[in-house]
Amino acid sequence: MYKSKVIDEMKKVFHEVPYGVEHTLRVLSYAEEIMAGENLAESQREIIAIVAILHDIGAIEAQRRYGSMEAQYQEQEGPAVARGILEAIGYRPDAIDRICFIIGNHHTPAKIDGMDFQIQWEVDLLDNLKYMDIKNDKEKLINYINENFKTATGKAIAYRELINPS
Repeated sequence: MYKSKVIDEMKKVFHEVPYGVEHTLRVLSYAEEIMAGENLAESQREIIAIVAILHDIGAIEAQRRYGSMEAQYQEQEGPAVARGILEAIGYRPDAIDRICFIIGNHHTPAKIDGMDFQIQWEVDLLDNLKYMDIKNDKEKLINYINENFKTATGKAIAYRELINPS
């Protein structure tokens, strides 16, 4: 129920930036695949899905305020935008702080403090690594995957998508 509302709100924010919607939906798809593979409880799945949908939600406000969508600005602006969306749709107040914490730190791996955050780190990397130079050096890429991916499902997807694509 909430997931579709959050997707609708995300699309409104990114209405002039189709890449934002496309990236978000790919990240959500990866999150759903990892959650299924890791057999997570439904309560965890909803929060992880919402984080995946809103993880870059601060990008437009960052561009408006700072002229940049760089990671630090997304982390600064994202929590307030996400909180506004979640409160407007009547989402569970007890989960909003956790969602906003992850969004406000989603480019900062040192802040990872739980499976929900780890999965967000992995799913964002899965999509972003396709566009990074490291993808051209298999050895470095394998080391990077092994260092950053902690879930068995996330690691398997990374190998499937980046190391042994069909």
